[in-house]
Amino acid sequence: MESRKVGILGGGQLGRMVQEAASRLNISLTILDEPVDSPAKQVNAFQSHLQGSFKDPVKIRELAQQVDVITVEIEHVDTAVLKELEASGKSIHPTPATISLIQDKYLQKQHLAKYQIPLADSLDCPDQEAIEKAGQEFGYPFMLKAKTMAYDGKGNYVVKSQDDLKDARSKLAPGVPLYAERWAKFDRELAVMVVRSVTGEVRSYPVVETVHKNSICHLVFAPAQVGRGLTGTSDETFSTSIQERARKVAENAITSLSGAGVFGVEMFLMQDGQILLNEIAPRPHNSGHYTIEACHTSQYENHLRAILGLPLGSTAMKVQASGMLNILGAGDKTYEACELAYGIPGTTTHLYGKKECKAGRKMGHITVVGDSMQEVHDRLLPMVMAMDPKDESPFNLDPMVSIVMGSDSDLKVMEDAAKILTKMGVPFELSLVSAHRTPERMYHFGRMADKRGIKVIIAGAGGAAHLPGMVAALTPLPVIGVPVRGSTLDGVDSLHSIVQMPRGVPVATVAINNSTNAALLAVRMLGSFVPSYLDRMEKYQLQMEKEVQTKIATLDQVGWQKYEYIKH
Repeated sequence: MESRKVGILGGGQLGRMVQEAASRLNISLTILDEPVDSPAKQVNAFQSHLQGSFKDPVKIRELAQQVDVITVEIEHVDTAVLKELEASGKSIHPTPATISLIQDKYLQKQHLAKYQIPLADSLDCPDQEAIEKAGQEFGYPFMLKAKTMAYDGKGNYVVKSQDDLKDARSKLAPGVPLYAERWAKFDRELAVMVVRSVTGEVRSYPVVETVHKNSICHLVFAPAQVGRGLTGTSDETFSTSIQERARKVAENAITSLSGAGVFGVEMFLMQDGQILLNEIAPRPHNSGHYTIEACHTSQYENHLRAILGLPLGSTAMKVQASGMLNILGAGDKTYEACELAYGIPGTTTHLYGKKECKAGRKMGHITVVGDSMQEVHDRLLPMVMAMDPKDESPFNLDPMVSIVMGSDSDLKVMEDAAKILTKMGVPFELSLVSAHRTPERMYHFGRMADKRGIKVIIAGAGGAAHLPGMVAALTPLPVIGVPVRGSTLDGVDSLHSIVQMPRGVPVATVAINNSTNAALLAVRMLGSFVPSYLDRMEKYQLQMEKEVQTKIATLDQVGWQKYEYIKH
């Protein structure tokens, strides 16, 4: 179908996965890399690959003579020769100008600032005086960073106090230009893969959370679990979800650059909910490995589609949740997690075929998919512990059910729902949202609930019981109303209020004060698309049956007179 030939600079694990996608699409991909058996070359040994450095201008020109389009799997390439080839008419993506800009992290930040991309403040540090000025301007700690040749935490140094200023320069590679950056006190690290076609079309993948260990990507969770705690606010910052804002920042950043392909955009989620862009990779990225198993079209296939002008594939997830674990060189323990993965459902192991296993070197990765993030966590945990029994990486969960009530006086009734959800292992949140006293909070809660990953809302209310109906009018999610018994009409007024919703605004309801049934109904709703919750529901029913059967046996054995005595 596609006769044009693609050449790629670099033959590591990213190139390997691009080659896998190219092979499926029958796209000719020629790899330029030094080793004859580099990870990417192993996938298609019948292809006439080039042996030589991907930085060698002579070899790059040789590659250009054999292919129609040149791309990269690593940004540390000779952009001067690429610019020369581009000027002669060769199609190169991303453009040499973009690669050159991204190679210098400080120039990258200056460029993005022109387009109002949110960033941490930075300062050029050509000499010791400038480093000291950064301490005065930013305070301590601050980051001192190499402008070029920095990756996986290499090229960064934390200046913790004035005492560190004297030796700060010597802590980084000699001769490398430096810049300083204000300390970003982030809550989470996020990433978004963005694909841009030569046609100009831009699509982004779901926002993921990345967990780093020793400055190297350790875990990735998709989608990012960042919905907890924002149950409603009048602050305009949260008029859109974190996921929406992060994708918008990433797409705007990539739109400001030239050229096509997949880009990895790393970001910080600050403690106040703001998004700051950290840096961009002009190629497929570690944080997008999960897309092979979890999305309709992987980042690697979309990279090829983008640079060739083929229709872009869907970036949406085709599973509810996914996680990725990097396999790093660790001596005899390197592949213990991979051995475990063979017996864990939903796992796919990718080994890169690297000959030398150095400490901390990326040797492979394992992708896990599941019907819920809880299931992904459960599947990942034994593999994470196999690599390091003391691993304390955070496993965050977004709430799937939101329990809200108009007053804290309703808590005694609504806590029964919380107990059921806890017993069933369903992540949930519980908060106050008053239809009458906090109408703006209720409005934002209703509008944002589905965007934060909530699947079912349980709303308790007494008296006029407006909360369930008002929330149902604001959200497309199912709402279960719990009529709370009041001091005057015993909750009948609340029950009547909930069941009298107008046509088109459905609210389910349960018996007065019966938040237990509301929670069980929520679990059944979740079970319609998360089989593990259906299994737990079935076990709960069997347990209820067992308890009744025990009572029947006891009653038959001792008779009703003694049974009453035992019961009381």
